[in-house]
Amino acid sequence: MKFLLNWLRRWGNLVLGLLLLVLVLTGEAPNTTDTKLRLRILSTGQRFDFFSWELQALARKAAYGLLAPQRFMEDPEQSRLVLDYLDQVAAASALSNDIEKVYVDPDIQDPDLAMRAQQRELAERRAALNQQAPVAEAILEQQVSVVLNAGGFGPFEQILPPVSGAFTPLPYLLIVSPRERIESLFQAELVAGLTTSERQTLEEIIMTAEETLSAYVTGIGGLSAYPAMLLESSSIDWVTDVIAHEWTHHYLMQAPLGWNYGESAETRTINETTASLVGNWAGQEVVRRFYAPLLDRPKTLPDPLTREQSGGEPLPPAFDFRAEMHETRINVDQMLADGQTEEAEAYMEARRRYFVEQGYNLRRLNQAYFAFHGAYASAPGASGADPIGPVVRRIWAISETPRTFVQNISRALTLADVERLAHTMP
Repeated sequence: MKFLLNWLRRWGNLVLGLLLLVLVLTGEAPNTTDTKLRLRILSTGQRFDFFSWELQALARKAAYGLLAPQRFMEDPEQSRLVLDYLDQVAAASALSNDIEKVYVDPDIQDPDLAMRAQQRELAERRAALNQQAPVAEAILEQQVSVVLNAGGFGPFEQILPPVSGAFTPLPYLLIVSPRERIESLFQAELVAGLTTSERQTLEEIIMTAEETLSAYVTGIGGLSAYPAMLLESSSIDWVTDVIAHEWTHHYLMQAPLGWNYGESAETRTINETTASLVGNWAGQEVVRRFYAPLLDRPKTLPDPLTREQSGGEPLPPAFDFRAEMHETRINVDQMLADGQTEEAEAYMEARRRYFVEQGYNLRRLNQAYFAFHGAYASAPGASGADPIGPVVRRIWAISETPRTFVQNISRALTLADVERLAHTMP
């Protein structure tokens, strides 16, 4: 069985790609005038193998679920274990970054020799993290479940579906948008560990083969497989947020907003904004309840419902990335609406270079970039002129509980639906 999984992981995508190519060349394939089919063919060799990942993740969850060592720990002990795990993640990440710097340094002739001791140390740290991760995951799942129950989810203290996530190297995500407008036309999960060069090459292949399209390959913070795929992070705020965010996607699968996730850009934006709002709320509530006494924080967390900063307004940053990106999106939207596609692309490249000068290493800024990031409209300005985010946030603000919010919005699939809901709610 293990041999079969390894074979599928290594060669399955390649075999599928060759088969599709043969079918295309012999005229037996489906009509390749279909844009999405052509994009699937172009990206086949890099597609992520969910089947083998799911088998391994479910087997690991089942094994540790039977042991459940966290049951014998008090809450503070559980929280300290999680924070210790995150500290170890930070140390491993810093060591990995140090090693990578040596490998790109042209003055070092033999990076393998130079980093032999560090590579050995990193392997030891990774082995320790792999042993500790299932217990940390189980504790975080339990803590998020407690907060979701307090928010009205789950009768009789039983959250359905159960909160479940696994720290793992995440797939990259390919997003394709038409050049003349910002819209997520196609998405595909790609193999984990792609180098910057490989990501750039795939984008160029797609944009050369499909001259009317814009492509972007990006890393992601989580993926709502089951268990949810979680990127390793040393931030307790981020980890708790993303676990709740991905669980919200699982929860919405029982409702039209989940069933129709990929049917339109509006539906996807409503879905992602909903998950972001629930994730923001639940994540900070977990930190309040279980971690605040163990953390040294310079300021209090935002209020969970209004997200307004306590203790007065914060000082504006010297460079406001969100405001600058919002302005960029507004201008791009207007140029594209006026049919100035090439002018909009030149403007985005100039803005990308400006962001890099300010310390934000944006590798690419194009229509596909905005098609991806504009769907997460839980923060003001995240989606440019898109009106969906503000209306969804209004529904959140006037909902009695987080569960009420999700129930109310779970049948809304379009901007018209959320506007109608906002007007009819008390």
